[in-house]
Amino acid sequence: MLILKSNDIKSSEITDYDVYQDRRRFMKNAAGIGIAGVSGLPIVEALAKGTASPYSTSEKPTEYEAITEYCNFYEFGTGKSDPAKNAHSLVTSPWNVVVEGECEKPGKYSLEDLLKPMNIEERVYRFRCVEGWSMVIPWMGFQLSDLIKRMQPTSKAKYVYFETLLDPEHMPGQKRAVLDWPYVEGLRMDEAMNPLTLMGTGIYGKDLLNQNGAPLRLVVPWKYGFKSIKSIARIRFLETQPVNSWQKANKHEYGFFSNVNPNVSHPRWSQRKERRIGQFRKIKTQMFNGYGEQVASLYSGMDLKKYF
Repeated sequence: MLILKSNDIKSSEITDYDVYQDRRRFMKNAAGIGIAGVSGLPIVEALAKGTASPYSTSEKPTEYEAITEYCNFYEFGTGKSDPAKNAHSLVTSPWNVVVEGECEKPGKYSLEDLLKPMNIEERVYRFRCVEGWSMVIPWMGFQLSDLIKRMQPTSKAKYVYFETLLDPEHMPGQKRAVLDWPYVEGLRMDEAMNPLTLMGTGIYGKDLLNQNGAPLRLVVPWKYGFKSIKSIARIRFLETQPVNSWQKANKHEYGFFSNVNPNVSHPRWSQRKERRIGQFRKIKTQMFNGYGEQVASLYSGMDLKKYF
């Protein structure tokens, strides 16, 4: 699998958004004659159908450079620029994902085996970080529900657990006790099965860079960004609710659900407003990051201030 490293891409080679849109339109028109399968394209682009997703926002995506250079990935450092500087050490090929727990198809799957049957598509999602900044990102990926169905969870499976690769040699941030490594996350099964929930494989038509969570990450657009675990190496189907990494670190500040909710302030700052990277003015934060129509019913009757 072709994984582009941050130092492989020059500023002059970064696709302008308008050019990128023209290329996507070209791919859409050419899809009928199989041009997306031409050799030499990244996997995410070669498999993409080039069609617009009904789940995408119409907002203009954040610049590619900002998405790839301003990141949270503590495995490579706690500064926003640290991942882009340090993530080149991560080895992403070959890559395996262990699937286990309450399912009929456990095992160790190569990334290629996981991707081959999946319908990889492009979706432009709002992405909100708990610190108050946000982006609009053109993701490439496939619905997590498709992977779950393939693994055939049993009736006992109520939650899906995810675990990042544990590799301190190539992920130097794991040598520091910033968090309890490896990084872990979880979703309730109905959240995982929601059609908005994506397994991300790329951005802007390119395979994910290491600092963005290569080669496989979770994207849950109505939740804060830390819920979107990166570089996934293990998936487990559980009967009981797992404790995620930030809950372990500080359960008073970070809950299991982690839904974007402007009415629930972080103990150290308000969540009522956010600032798009690349813009100066702050904007009002939307409930569920603007995806309430698709996901509010998942939390009907719940006290979202208690279950934050």
